Amino acid sequence: MIPSFRTDAAVPLPSLAHERGCRCALHQRRLFTGLLVAGAAVPAWSQTQEGVRDDVGKTSKWTKLVPAEQVEQAAATQYTQMTREAAQQRALAPANHPQVVRLRAIAERLIPYTLPWNSRARGWKWEVNLIGSKELNAFCMPGGKIAFYHGILQQLQLSDAEVATIMGHEMAHALREHARERMGKTAATRLGANLFSSLLGLGSTGDALLGAGATLLTLKFSREDESEADIVGMELAARAGYDPAAGITLWQKMMKASAGAPPQFMSTHPAGESRIQDIQAKLPKVDGLYARADKPSREFSPPARS
Repeated sequence: MIPSFRTDAAVPLPSLAHERGCRCALHQRRLFTGLLVAGAAVPAWSQTQEGVRDDVGKTSKWTKLVPAEQVEQAAATQYTQMTREAAQQRALAPANHPQVVRLRAIAERLIPYTLPWNSRARGWKWEVNLIGSKELNAFCMPGGKIAFYHGILQQLQLSDAEVATIMGHEMAHALREHARERMGKTAATRLGANLFSSLLGLGSTGDALLGAGATLLTLKFSREDESEADIVGMELAARAGYDPAAGITLWQKMMKASAGAPPQFMSTHPAGESRIQDIQAKLPKVDGLYARADKPSREFSPPARS
């Protein structure tokens, strides 16, 4: 029997806003959380530079304006607040729910390949949870805090490769520190250059920086960020043994789903024919990785439609 939990709750998308003045502590006991460690043994061939690295730019200078530790700590606290609220609404799926098992199995395959993209990932306490909401949404917050909404799995009837594509894309945003970059840009605009010299002291300045990025996770990433997340996510999926061509079918489903009122996921992840064409153009760079990768020994099914 599939463990029951609410799939129609209204759980708010986390942002960094609440945490500026928040005094709530992280749970002593994490609810239904899978802690995954980056850096597991991976095949030697997968450590090569083959892939899309040449298509990805250097880390933005704007990230240096905001301490990574502070961003990750704020994200972890907000993520805990979100899962606590979901649990109170009986909308946090239990660890033995088939779709939680599925999501964590896919994440476990992807995570070992994150280190070349960001050395900080070695110390991240990765978490993967399923939220019982009809929204078509998923995200990975700074520091490796992942959540999928039940609606995106059920309504789009995602294959494992399509789930891996979404997860890899969201991981890429965290690994490339797109959130931290945008916070830096916002801080530069709001605080002014005369405050930059005080950043190392943090204090109230650090609070102001977090406030500057308060609605960060609900805003659109730049076209460049989205393209970068697409191709880095493709490589992560390919190395983990998931067909990177799933990005094409995924965005076709997304475009179909957004024909009426655009789902939440589409508001922060613009799609279109040009995006699919970009993915198709990059496939030759990761096809070899996928061909040589160990494939998953188990194939999961999406939730029932009803």
